[in-house]
Amino acid sequence: MNLKGKIVFITGASSGIGAATALAFAAAGARLLLAARRAGKLAQIASLALERGAAAVHSIDLDVRDHRAVQNAIDTLPPEWAEIDVLVNNAGLSRGLEKLYMGKIEDWDEMIDTNVKGLLYVTRAVVPGMVVRGHGHVVNLGSTAGELPYPNGAVYCASKAAEHSINDGLRQDLLGTPVRVTSIEPGMVETDFSLVRFRGDAERAAKVYKGVTPLTPEDVADAILWAASRPPHVNIAQVVLTTIDQANSLLFNRQP
Repeated sequence: MNLKGKIVFITGASSGIGAATALAFAAAGARLLLAARRAGKLAQIASLALERGAAAVHSIDLDVRDHRAVQNAIDTLPPEWAEIDVLVNNAGLSRGLEKLYMGKIEDWDEMIDTNVKGLLYVTRAVVPGMVVRGHGHVVNLGSTAGELPYPNGAVYCASKAAEHSINDGLRQDLLGTPVRVTSIEPGMVETDFSLVRFRGDAERAAKVYKGVTPLTPEDVADAILWAASRPPHVNIAQVVLTTIDQANSLLFNRQP
């Protein structure tokens, strides 16, 4: 499917997978509706996207945890941006790496509010319009952590297991409409993910990737673009991708 001129709404677009996805769709000539909390970084990605070939870019300062702000953002879009063709629910994060019984409740709240409720809020605001218009595609960002939890990460893993269930449930609920639903579930990707998890501890974050060749954000963006560009009758239900050094969320081939 030709994506030139299509409106692609990407949450969490200021860095990592979201930014790489914006640039991938830009190169395909899409019109980009970009949302994130960090307006300065988002402006940089918007400028780069225009250089890469985006037909147009419209940015939104948005925290997906605020359901009223999400609905208002969609309801007040300029008319030329209102008919969203592709939604990429990318906004997400992890906080902490403690045993469940020692975890910080504020970390749990942030992960669940962003990864689960934020995904729901954006989906609820955008998908009804897709159904009315008779076309659209929802791409949700999951994780191999949603398939197999790892020690000290139970709540993050649970949030990604929830994404998997929400994704599959949405696809069932949209049966009979032309709206497609895809879950992209990467393994280890080298982004600011670990830096955010450890609240800026760069040394600890670097150890996560030591001895392995991780995926890049561009690898994941390529999978998202591929799923979105299939013929309209083809729905890619799930894509699981890992580095060759990873078998699942528990097993890695780490070189000394």
